[in-house]
Amino acid sequence: MEGQLLIGSVFGSVIGFILIYAFFVMKSVRKVHPAGAGNNNGKPSSVTTKITCINGECRSEDVADVIIVGAGVAGAALAHTLGKDGRKVRVIERDLTEPDRIVGELLQPGGYLKLIELGLEDCVEHIDAQRVFGYALFKDGRNTRLSYPLENHQSDVAGRSFHNGRFIQKMREKASLLPNVQLEQGTVSSLLEDNGTIKGVMYKTKTGELMKAYAPLTIVCDGCFSNLRSSLCDPQVDVPSCFVGLILENCQLPYENHGHVVLADPSPILFYRISSTEIRCLVDVPGQKVPSLSNGDLSKYLKTFVAPQIPVELQEAFIATVDKGNIRTMPNRSMAAAPYPTPGALLMGDAFNMRHPLTGGGMTVALSDIVVLRNLLRPLHDIHDSYALCNYLESFYTLRKPVASTINTLAGALYKVFSASPDEARQEMREACFDYLSLGGVFSNGPISLLSGLNPRPLSLVVHFFAVAIYGVGRLLLPFPSPKRMWIGARLITGASGIIFPIIKAEGVRQMFFPATVPAYYRAPPPPQ
Repeated sequence: MEGQLLIGSVFGSVIGFILIYAFFVMKSVRKVHPAGAGNNNGKPSSVTTKITCINGECRSEDVADVIIVGAGVAGAALAHTLGKDGRKVRVIERDLTEPDRIVGELLQPGGYLKLIELGLEDCVEHIDAQRVFGYALFKDGRNTRLSYPLENHQSDVAGRSFHNGRFIQKMREKASLLPNVQLEQGTVSSLLEDNGTIKGVMYKTKTGELMKAYAPLTIVCDGCFSNLRSSLCDPQVDVPSCFVGLILENCQLPYENHGHVVLADPSPILFYRISSTEIRCLVDVPGQKVPSLSNGDLSKYLKTFVAPQIPVELQEAFIATVDKGNIRTMPNRSMAAAPYPTPGALLMGDAFNMRHPLTGGGMTVALSDIVVLRNLLRPLHDIHDSYALCNYLESFYTLRKPVASTINTLAGALYKVFSASPDEARQEMREACFDYLSLGGVFSNGPISLLSGLNPRPLSLVVHFFAVAIYGVGRLLLPFPSPKRMWIGARLITGASGIIFPIIKAEGVRQMFFPATVPAYYRAPPPPQ
């Protein structure tokens, strides 16, 4: 009996020692799990983050293939796309709560087709998204309806309008369900560079801890206010105007399931439904400042100057919304894509390329870019050779041009044409554009197919743009030309050229119209190491 007690005592001591040892080992190695709602639904991610701290500096020893900075529309869609292709993806987003923005609420049919191609079409379901089948234009008491040319597409293909934050949360949730995608809340402060190659990022965690994360490819998708783009591109950001945003409740649009564009003075006003009970109104105010909200100038401007110009059906709800005071503003930014090819890094989304949001083309461009990048990366099993990968991905900047440059150019040109001007030639161009689109048939189908992203052809854009100008000149010269009308017609053509050619130059004439002549167009994937 005494022997059994002795053996039991020794055995208990050994077990106790093992448990104490295990406790201290577990304390020395910490695991960091994704922060924020909906990350893997509580399931562990295969992108395990082990943290090592030496001399006060913390470094995550993960095995991610790609780090994505930002989980907005571009970042979340890209994370799901690369994760579905088998990449181990780590996403670092400043705030994983639902965003609340006044733009990024209308997805064109061309963008919805890209959503289908990426397998993300279910992200517009169960968020009270509204189908959009075209646009209605209003000018000086007249209106015309322009329908998307959807005859050759499946019945579910149309535009979608929704709350931007709901859409983003659905994509974040879908991305986080993939076991090789990790979402983490943190603020990226800088890119980590070594001899000209980006190795990863430095960021601050939700708890305030300064961290470093490494991956062979870092993709920056941190939006229009990006603080990282300056080291990866030449950020020539223009702010042509600001949007004043309101939400009208429990009222009807003149044309349901259509976006509404009012050619007002001094610039357009937009209306579109974002839920079954809410209509988004965006009032464009030229310049970088809007009347003061705090002293009542903005409310007065909206009620006395803007309200009389909008459709009668919406005036009462518009004024009631202004009186409630729930008014928000946001600068509209435009920036041509001018990247510095950098080993180990890539720019995407609004951090990379922006256009005036009048045409609602931003998400279509971002999703189209993701399709291009996915197709380029698919043949690569190893992306650790940063210089070879950088050289290969230069083709991305050329292959994206037909879609991106068409939507960018159209957005910039239409904003200038739709805005009021004291110049008679500009007034004639604006009137000619409204009447040209009102003709219907090919005259409306061509431009609306460009606007919708269904037919993103730069040459077609230029043809229709100058067709509008020539139509305007014809109106001036018929039935009998006068010297004054001939002079206005000549200035109309000159003004049209002055609108579109600078935008085309910024986009790149060769890349836009003759991409197959650019050497990078034919870049082959680097050979496997």
